[in-house]
Amino acid sequence: MSRRNQATKRLPPPDPVYDSQLIQRFINRMMQRGKRSTAQRLFYTALTIIEDKLKQEPLEVFNKAVKNVTPLVEVKARRVGGSTYQVPVEVKTSRGVALATQWIITNSRKRGGRSFAERLSAELIDASNGNGASVKKRDDTHKMAEANKAFAHYRY
Repeated sequence: MSRRNQATKRLPPPDPVYDSQLIQRFINRMMQRGKRSTAQRLFYTALTIIEDKLKQEPLEVFNKAVKNVTPLVEVKARRVGGSTYQVPVEVKTSRGVALATQWIITNSRKRGGRSFAERLSAELIDASNGNGASVKKRDDTHKMAEANKAFAHYRY
């Protein structure tokens, strides 16, 4: 580990349409092979699909979906005396949001549907309603942490 100062956290500039840093981080995570304009087009198309389906503000649906998927605890492997324990650890907010965006995007890619924008909009709608694969992943993570609560004293 470095003995120098900690690296400063660089935050991306907010997105041009909604002026939200969270959306820009989501788009950056969606992006493949550096194609930002394609990722932005898909994301904004997904938001218009959400607006057409639900007749609600798409930004509120997106924020609620990310909030519902964000985990509070996770397990980390800790090696103690030759055996490995799954130790439950609280998740920092920045890591929780990063995990939530990652889970939403990967589950959107796995989902059946026509275009990626439709799959993403369906996943965001499900996540904002509290069901769907992303919320299930969060629940599984919480169950794993609950099951391994006995090893919490190995926390570092």
